[in-house]
Amino acid sequence: MSANPFLSNHDPVCPEHLLTLAKQNKPARTAIVRAGAPLPMQAAKAAVEEGIMEPIFVGEATDIQAEAEKLEWDISSYQIVDTNGEAEAALEGSLLGNRGEVDVIMKGNLHTDAFMGALIKKDTGIRTGNRLVHVFYITDPVEQRPLIVCDGAVNVTPDLKTRQSGIIAVDDLARRCGIDRPKIAILSATESAIPSVPSSMDAAELAEWAKENVITSDVHGPLAMDLIVSQSSAETKGMGDNPVAGKADAIIVPDIVSGNAIFKSLVYLGGGCAAGIVLGGKIPVLLTSRADPPAARLASAALAAIMRD
Repeated sequence: MSANPFLSNHDPVCPEHLLTLAKQNKPARTAIVRAGAPLPMQAAKAAVEEGIMEPIFVGEATDIQAEAEKLEWDISSYQIVDTNGEAEAALEGSLLGNRGEVDVIMKGNLHTDAFMGALIKKDTGIRTGNRLVHVFYITDPVEQRPLIVCDGAVNVTPDLKTRQSGIIAVDDLARRCGIDRPKIAILSATESAIPSVPSSMDAAELAEWAKENVITSDVHGPLAMDLIVSQSSAETKGMGDNPVAGKADAIIVPDIVSGNAIFKSLVYLGGGCAAGIVLGGKIPVLLTSRADPPAARLASAALAAIMRD
């Protein structure tokens, strides 16, 4: 059977504008939790070579050294925190963030629940009282125009407060990445608020809230996907003058299923490069995946460097 014809033939490309912005700051001190595996070490080396990361390796020191040798990378000038197992590595990485000794925390070779579980602990984690939200900054392979998606990886069924936090996070991220007045769409299956579609009612409430609370962005909802991405659809449906419809920079989704589906569609069908980051804690968090290509890992590191305080 031939390959799926909908799959993109484009290889993802790390956006140059993200690297340029990241290089305006000093390299981000980044705790790489359970670093002793090929993918996290390759990602760290690429970020170091671009001048956007200063790694602090957390994990089994012998494994970290062995992976560095495979890459012919001299890491003798970098700190290694020697730990044993996932739980200890996650705790030590979390403590580095809790004490303000690093600017970013990056997931290495460990399970996400162990990694995030340590980060959200009250006394040793990075929680601040804000909601943690995940943001994808996805760029197309040709023009590298971004489309931001929140939340497609952390919050399963976010309540209104969590989505309000998502709007605030997206507004901040978009403006730091060079979008002067972000256009934020709130996804539903319709452009009208109707009780039979609960996400549309939520979207209308969120858009109304944003008018007074997120004055640096244009926020509109509910909007179906065609009205978010297609100017012609917006004009056909009488929304051509709407500041968001057909020209959105960002999408706030009602649940993880729709967010994850949009993210993966843009990547696998559109050839997009997806930089992913968790915001709302003391410092940004990188949730890398085994499926992430090198370009996405580098883009995520750049985004974290931009978003650190």
